[in-house]
Amino acid sequence: MSPTRQDAWSQDEDLLLAEVVLRYIREGGTQLQAFEEVGKQLSRTSAACGFRWNSYVRKQYKSGIELAKKQRKELKKQENPVEAEPFQEEHQVETISAPPGCEQGSTITFPAVVHFLEGLQKRAENSSSIEEVRKKSSEKIKELEKKTFYLAAENERLAKNLKAIEEDYRSLIEIMERARKMVVLQDEDRQQKVKFQMDKNGNLERVEK
Repeated sequence: MSPTRQDAWSQDEDLLLAEVVLRYIREGGTQLQAFEEVGKQLSRTSAACGFRWNSYVRKQYKSGIELAKKQRKELKKQENPVEAEPFQEEHQVETISAPPGCEQGSTITFPAVVHFLEGLQKRAENSSSIEEVRKKSSEKIKELEKKTFYLAAENERLAKNLKAIEEDYRSLIEIMERARKMVVLQDEDRQQKVKFQMDKNGNLERVEK
């Protein structure tokens, strides 16, 4: 068993922690389970992962957390129709029309049975095809959700950087304005200290006060 780490967290580790916690939120799991999973991957305690999440990482993923909660609600809504499908399929099989030659009171022929079974097979194949498409769509949705989380986190990071740059820009403008005013005051003060007088030859000469 590897020793428990206590060194500083890297950016990649913070990203892994956020990804796992958001996945558990989206899938209806608990944060404690997420901390335990991350702890095993990073050789850290679940308590250390929880502290890192609550003290720093969670603040960087506010929009991602809200999105994960919304997606969890949507997944719960989609579960009920999925559970009702077996009943609907069974109902369709029960009400399938009888093949030619199988009317009430008539003798059932072998071609009629084959035709009937072929119809059932086509229905089963169509059902399998729909399920496969649904599975691929679900995987695509999860992939897009993951990209959305990354983009949301990147957007928050860029917004903070932009705010810091704007503050630095305003500070720079204030410094430049103060410097300009100082130069103007110095020029005015210098001009006030200058006076002119006439020399012996009748020419004006500047005299510092």
